[in-house]
Amino acid sequence: MLMAALLCALCALADDEATELNCEVEVNSQKITNGSREVFEELKEKVTDYMNTTKWTNAVFGTNEKIYCKLQFTISTWDDATGLMKGDLQIQSQRPVYNSSYTTALINFKDGKVDFHFEPGQQLVFNEMDMEDNLTAILNFWAYMIIAMDFDSFELKGGDPYYERAAQVVRLAQSSGESGWKAFEDNANRSAVLSAFTDNQTSPIRQMLYDYHRMGLDQMVVTVDKGRSTITHTLENLAKIYDVAPLSVCLTMFKDAKLDELINIYSKANMTEKETVYEMLYQVYPSETNRLDQIKKTSN
Repeated sequence: MLMAALLCALCALADDEATELNCEVEVNSQKITNGSREVFEELKEKVTDYMNTTKWTNAVFGTNEKIYCKLQFTISTWDDATGLMKGDLQIQSQRPVYNSSYTTALINFKDGKVDFHFEPGQQLVFNEMDMEDNLTAILNFWAYMIIAMDFDSFELKGGDPYYERAAQVVRLAQSSGESGWKAFEDNANRSAVLSAFTDNQTSPIRQMLYDYHRMGLDQMVVTVDKGRSTITHTLENLAKIYDVAPLSVCLTMFKDAKLDELINIYSKANMTEKETVYEMLYQVYPSETNRLDQIKKTSN
């Protein structure tokens, strides 16, 4: 019995180390006044288990290599008779910077069209070849996007296989009639997010993911000026994207994940570099004047 228990524990540990995500889940149901609150705690537990125990890739991950991410559901309406929940989902993910204790945000995005059915006792079943339900489709899509962008930040176009898996999720979901999946439905739904990272005209965003993180932030630990200079050059890609797709959601995603970090990065830059970066960012984000002004005002 002792040996069997030990083998089970070792297998569980091996399975845990094989998975890719270290996902924290929160469910905000403060707007809901009807029904039992236990269903929302169960939703949190089921989603946490689903994200952290599903094997999303064939890559080998150690426990300390897991991708940290956070899903924050805000439920605005709930029909306790049918189990239909509607609300939004904030997605965040982080990446460590080499040889430092610093972590940098890769995603900080709100998915505003999150509708799904969930009832007590419901099991979340992973199916790569078919769409089980809208909740698992949403989870699958964001898991693959989190992994794809993380891989892109370490290797140029390293996320290719996972963008394709996200595309498969979108293709399956588009025929379901559920909201948030249709092409051209709006410029910030899940279909639009995928297109922003896979269409040729906005493809510089993926070059940015690699240059900014692997050639920029990772190098700043060794040579601050050289790493920062690389980041300055890679920001030129924002203007390229803006020129051809000014409403692309990838521009908003980059701003929400990186603008505060950029203010800190250039706090020690010379005034010429600060002004260069300010002008590049102002061209793309003119409504962010107050925040951008901090780049020039921060003292050396």
